[in-house]
Amino acid sequence: MLDSSETLPPAIPPLVDPAELRTWVMLNDERLLVINKPGWLVCHPSKNGPWSSLAGAVREEFKPDAIRLIYRLDRETSGVIILAKTEAMGTRLGKAVLQHRIRKLYVTLLQGSMNEGVTVNQPLGPDLSANVSVKSCVIAGVGSQEAVTIFHPLAVRNGYTLAGVELVTGRKHQIRAHAEWLGQRVVGDKLYGPDAGLYLEFAQEGWTSRHSALLGMTRQALHCVAIDLRTTGLDYLLQAPWPLDMARFAERSMQLPAAEAQQLIDGFVRAKLAPPNVA
Repeated sequence: MLDSSETLPPAIPPLVDPAELRTWVMLNDERLLVINKPGWLVCHPSKNGPWSSLAGAVREEFKPDAIRLIYRLDRETSGVIILAKTEAMGTRLGKAVLQHRIRKLYVTLLQGSMNEGVTVNQPLGPDLSANVSVKSCVIAGVGSQEAVTIFHPLAVRNGYTLAGVELVTGRKHQIRAHAEWLGQRVVGDKLYGPDAGLYLEFAQEGWTSRHSALLGMTRQALHCVAIDLRTTGLDYLLQAPWPLDMARFAERSMQLPAAEAQQLIDGFVRAKLAPPNVA
């Protein structure tokens, strides 16, 4: 059951509070805006108005001459998001993404004990057996794409794993689909978790007693922790802190104190992103 101190997600996500939006800012200069996105907010504009998405809220609050999301995160994935404030910077970083020159690190909480690192090199494509069209799965053949994910266990306790994750490729739902294939699903995942029906049920009814019984968190425990732009000629290595909801789960279910988890995550980021890469 969920800790009573945790707020259950509403069926319809709230609008962005302008004052709160400014607390998410990690960097804001003439070319870039970097945000630590919460795990309830969509990136792209939605039908519910500008304050219902990250891109829309940024346009309203900061009024940049131009704004371009360099990549997106799923609504329930928190962490570092980069927005270009000029067309030139958007083009530059867009090319860097296509050339796999921007390195991203994630941290996640997995169900199951992952006692050693695992590299999953399995193609992903549409899950034609699923009851929703958005689901991916490990599948070969027409329509599939190469996908490589590297999982690094940082702490294993009480049947759960805190893992750092490297993406060699960037496919839709790659970490979650590969975790499901391993049999060590991301905690709180409504789509790739213990019952895929939870995804549609949440969309139609909001949070239910079945969600409380089957999921340990009110969103998927996936966080984009660090972005390295140094291979693009920009002297930026940006790291977002361990999010509160994931910290609460780890303390409660893994007896892993937040300070200890943060130290493990910091070590993972240092090991994978230092020394600086040279363009």
